[in-house]
Amino acid sequence: MIIIKLHKDFVKQAAKLKPAQKKRLRAAMELFQEEPQHPDLYNHQLTGEWNGYRSIAFGGDWRAHFELTDNGAVAWFVACGTHSQLYK
Repeated sequence: MIIIKLHKDFVKQAAKLKPAQKKRLRAAMELFQEEPQHPDLYNHQLTGEWNGYRSIAFGGDWRAHFELTDNGAVAWFVACGTHSQLYK
């Protein structure tokens, strides 16, 4: 099981989500912790300014970005939002 840690910026962004998105995010992170490569998460490597990070989906256009550390044992979630919010 992957250990999930939350960056303070992620916590601030998640707090601003509407209740429905918060619920989807929570469910996606629980699924990620148990099965990181589940197809519903669309877990994928990022490029460009987010090179070195990965992303999971939590409904529609919503994404949560994270970095794997400690040989993949820890996932540091650093940002969440829509594509337009994350890729400025």
